[in-house]
Amino acid sequence: MDTEAELTQRGHSDPEKGAEGPRSAFSARSALSVFSGAPGWQRVGALGAICAVFLLLFANFVVQPFLIPSHSMEPTLQVGDRLLVNKLAYRFGDEPRRGDVVVFDGTGSFVRERAAGNPVGEALRGAGSALGLAQPPDTDFVKRVVGVGGDDVVCCDAGGRIQVNGVALDEPYLFPGDTPSKVPFRIVVPLGTLWVMGDHRSQSRDSRDHLGEPGGGMVPVEKVIGRADWIGWPVSRWGSVTGAGGGPHG
Repeated sequence: MDTEAELTQRGHSDPEKGAEGPRSAFSARSALSVFSGAPGWQRVGALGAICAVFLLLFANFVVQPFLIPSHSMEPTLQVGDRLLVNKLAYRFGDEPRRGDVVVFDGTGSFVRERAAGNPVGEALRGAGSALGLAQPPDTDFVKRVVGVGGDDVVCCDAGGRIQVNGVALDEPYLFPGDTPSKVPFRIVVPLGTLWVMGDHRSQSRDSRDHLGEPGGGMVPVEKVIGRADWIGWPVSRWGSVTGAGGGPHG
């Protein structure tokens, strides 16, 4: 009798366990049917939201578009160019090198700390900037690395060229007609910081303009957002951004 009762219990329980699979499959089909049965505008809106979230995550961690707002990096970068900033370039132990074109947060070095604004407005502006649809925050800058931590940077030698550790720089990326610098200086770059300058030296506010301020115009490496590796827009400007010596970044 015990054996029969045991078999009877098994017989009642097995169908219930087996029913879980069909129930799960039914639920998934129901969800899909609800989505597919939704009006076309709702499906388009949902897909658009998913794509926007994916692009924001991609821009935040991998590659971020950056709209060029000024003439300070001409001729390398022109107003309206949309850079693709490689945010992984320095994430795994590598650090900026001389000649790299970098995007950085200038808060505390190029601009003073500011009180927080409207959080909703800041979030919307940040999202537009991250997607390359709006100008970057006025605390973000793009410049070329001229000196890294420990470098002795001098302007200028007898030939009018900037020297780094006693070696004159060859700067083929300078704007035609510009001199390397009209402002004489000699600085030793503290460890963990960068000395940066624009390629259009006569139109660039860079490390030279902040020599007498707290921080001395040095940009902390931790403030670097990423390396400007490519120009993604307009189509006529597609290509790599030139690094030191006029060649593309490696």
